[in-house]
Amino acid sequence: MESGYSDYGMGFDDASIRRGFIRKVYGLLFSQLLITLAFIAVFCFSDQVSGYVRQNSWTLILALVMSLVLVITLSCCDQVRRNAPTNYILLFLFTVVEGYLLGAISSSYTTQSVLIAAGLTALITFLLTIFSFQTKYDVTGWGCGLFIILIVFTICGMIAGIFLRGNHLYQMIYGGIGAAIFCLYIIYDTQIMMGGKHKYSLSPEEYVFASLNLYLDGLIYRFTTGNLFIEGQR
Repeated sequence: MESGYSDYGMGFDDASIRRGFIRKVYGLLFSQLLITLAFIAVFCFSDQVSGYVRQNSWTLILALVMSLVLVITLSCCDQVRRNAPTNYILLFLFTVVEGYLLGAISSSYTTQSVLIAAGLTALITFLLTIFSFQTKYDVTGWGCGLFIILIVFTICGMIAGIFLRGNHLYQMIYGGIGAAIFCLYIIYDTQIMMGGKHKYSLSPEEYVFASLNLYLDGLIYRFTTGNLFIEGQR
């Protein structure tokens, strides 16, 4: 047990600390998803809001820069993400910025396609979470391999995007492969968070980092599934 948790006393063993950690992570994740869904709903059902963003594209650039700064800060500065309430404030700001970006992207699609992609993301994430809790397979040692696959996937996508831009079949295949990769990431990050008998696990102090990882997994999975519904573009 780390020194930062000595105040729990002898009545709290590692398992109970881990359960509290998981509850805190999913509480944060649920709040993040509610904020994101609220932004998506505003953009999808308000033509004034989506029209304003289209006319002021600089807001998207600003949001993207803020998103990168916040995710780098939360990922690389362990003292910042472990220090309350600073970690909560930064996570909230990051969620708002991502909600704005995802809402702007969703406004380019029909409401039906957005609902299908969002529902599919929620269902797959739920099923993979249950699988991660029940399976005997430990994937926490796959971190390096998953990272290499992600880099290759990204580079190939950038190159192919230059020559196959506008090709619907390519976009569907690319979206399907991306969705599969982030299915693995959801399992990996969930097991890293769970700890227990797995090879690697996060410290109980890293609840913000765990919530950030799971949120990003779901966010990017939602984005990649968007390529499966190209016909739903407005």
